[in-house]
Amino acid sequence: MPRFDGQVAIVTGGALGIGGATARRLASEGASVLIADFNDEAAVANVDRIADAGGRAMSLTTDVSKGDDIREAVETAVNEWGRLDIMVNNAFPTDTRDAPWWGSAVSVPEEGWDLGMSMLTKALYLGAKYAVPEMSKIGGGSIVNLASVHGLLMAPNSLVYEAGKSAVIGMTRQMAIDFGPIGIRVNCICPGHIVTEGLGEMWEDNAEGLKFFDQQYPVRRTGVPDDIASGIAFLCSDEASFITGHPLVIDGGLSIQLQEDLGVAQGKYARENEFRMP
Repeated sequence: MPRFDGQVAIVTGGALGIGGATARRLASEGASVLIADFNDEAAVANVDRIADAGGRAMSLTTDVSKGDDIREAVETAVNEWGRLDIMVNNAFPTDTRDAPWWGSAVSVPEEGWDLGMSMLTKALYLGAKYAVPEMSKIGGGSIVNLASVHGLLMAPNSLVYEAGKSAVIGMTRQMAIDFGPIGIRVNCICPGHIVTEGLGEMWEDNAEGLKFFDQQYPVRRTGVPDDIASGIAFLCSDEASFITGHPLVIDGGLSIQLQEDLGVAQGKYARENEFRMP
């Protein structure tokens, strides 16, 4: 029997990228999936893709920073399928490098901070606020939040993203403490660099750069959305029934390396391949 047969899931940002792959994975294993995403066209396309593979899914236009939208997503899933078992809080447009939340504490405008944090942290609070009461009606469920290796290691001029992803880890642990007694497990995923559809287009113009980037990873490749979808499906399954409050790092070994040794190895690779960063 499929692992999620008879269960109902919501995946925010479930049109493309990690969310898209997660929606397909959960549906392929029996779940009915609501894709909550602002990208209507891509969300409908993913619903069709799931249906073509024999799965059940629907989409709903959703701004995850708005409480009314998150509440509507939960109500829609429950009204359509009668319950809610899984909530995947994934949505955040990380491919948008010119967005107002990128920069330092000096350069990020106040509205950039508010907008970024509303999607990175407020959305998780709202997801739990409306999902937990429905999960409690059926005796429990699973919430998976998307953090990042950026919640563990910092990058320059990324104040909002780094602060938000660090907060995701803390919020996950707090939610695990709060909701464990009523049968709800809460975990998070910390992905490394995942080549989504948007990032794939970027790398098409810099194939040599991606090869250089791959060398930073002990497994000698960057990730793909299915790598993360597999981890999410595991955390939502009964196989992970004794796991909660855990930040599962899925990064091909990126974050376990001694950085000075990595720098030496990168320099050697660049010299041997006559590579220059653009």
